Amino acid sequence: MTTPDSDGLLAEQLLRLTRRVHRIQKRHLEQRELGITPAQSRLLRTLAHWGSPPRMADLAERLEVVPRAVTTLVDGLEASGKVRRVPDPANRRVIRIELTDDGRGALRELRAARRSAAEEILAPLTGSQREALGGLLDTLIDGAPAGTC
Repeated sequence: MTTPDSDGLLAEQLLRLTRRVHRIQKRHLEQRELGITPAQSRLLRTLAHWGSPPRMADLAERLEVVPRAVTTLVDGLEASGKVRRVPDPANRRVIRIELTDDGRGALRELRAARRSAAEEILAPLTGSQREALGGLLDTLIDGAPAGTC
């Protein structure tokens, strides 16, 4: 009888945690009845981090999706008043995407939903466990090799 290798077990645990985080965040979003999909939420968060309104091609590149996917997301968010298309002041043929006041309000609600979801997910951990987890996640996110931090 063979036992699963530790890296394989860790990979499975990470996948299971990712699925759980996604489910819980989705539930918290739905409870707030914002009418925003997880993909639209990601686009709004990405848009909020831009200094000036980006082009749709810029959004597609940052989100690592095809431009058509961004068009569909923007169409839905524009229909609900969360974003608007505006002409580029330097080149009127270029269209940029900007957040509306309603979009900024939705972002506040989205952040609150994410915090609530995080609280639910992290509830079983003590303060020191959360601190240790934060350090481990930083290492994984940064991709630093073990022992170099």
